[in-house]
Amino acid sequence: MSATVASRRRRRRTPLERVSAALRLAILLLASVLFLVPFYLVVRNGLASEADITSPDWTLFPRTLHFSNVRDLFDDPAVDMARSMLNSLVVAVLQTLGTLLVCSLAGYGLARIPYRYASAVFWLILISIMVPASVTFVPTFVLVSSLGWVSTLRGLIVPVLFSGLVAFLFRQWFLAFPRELEEAARIDGLGYMGSYWRIVVPNSRGFFAAVGTITFIGAWNSFLWPLVIAQDSSSWTVQIALSTFLTAQTVNLHELFMAAAVAIVPLLVVFAVLQRFIIQGVETTGTD
Repeated sequence: MSATVASRRRRRRTPLERVSAALRLAILLLASVLFLVPFYLVVRNGLASEADITSPDWTLFPRTLHFSNVRDLFDDPAVDMARSMLNSLVVAVLQTLGTLLVCSLAGYGLARIPYRYASAVFWLILISIMVPASVTFVPTFVLVSSLGWVSTLRGLIVPVLFSGLVAFLFRQWFLAFPRELEEAARIDGLGYMGSYWRIVVPNSRGFFAAVGTITFIGAWNSFLWPLVIAQDSSSWTVQIALSTFLTAQTVNLHELFMAAAVAIVPLLVVFAVLQRFIIQGVETTGTD
């Protein structure tokens, strides 16, 4: 009875409010369709034959779904797709973990540890963000080549472990982190590193997950630096492998689209696993 009375007392929406809600829903549906169209095209063409892809008579789905394209992709002798996927996974995971460690320590030091040249170091990091990556390619390549790291995973990972932007984001995050928690840790005898590992990091999981997801996606999709360093096919990443399906001599469309679809799967898995941590990082202020 009370539920019925409460429902009657609810204010009915006016016609203008209903129109506004319907308009918002229509915009969201349109945006969702536009967002999903590229994924549909990748999957559709990945399961089609060359004739279906290039046919002037477009069909919503190909006449026959060629699931054998997956086998053709991984059996292609010209491109070791499985090895490229593994290389990308190793590079993306190690680069993400290394970037989170190095940049979070740098950000924490800039935010919490007082020292004479803190401001100068901070401004140098900001300046490094403004320098285009292409400007540093030649000196970085010369250094990597002198170390003998060309066509190795070390050459792909180590030079890009530090990011000025990520260090800046961590510094801003730690500046807003409650100092009371760290002061309590100091009373218990913890120093800066102890406070960082036992207090700050556990209470910043959401922010670490958000930055880690962005870093992983950037590392997985990286093309220019792996193109310069990975000169041997055994060190190709998935993005380099994708480019080999589209050359001036041959155009292998069905394997190109299938490879693109396969390359998207790890990103979807990472986002699905870390989604709740990302949302938590946006909603919270750094404490559980």
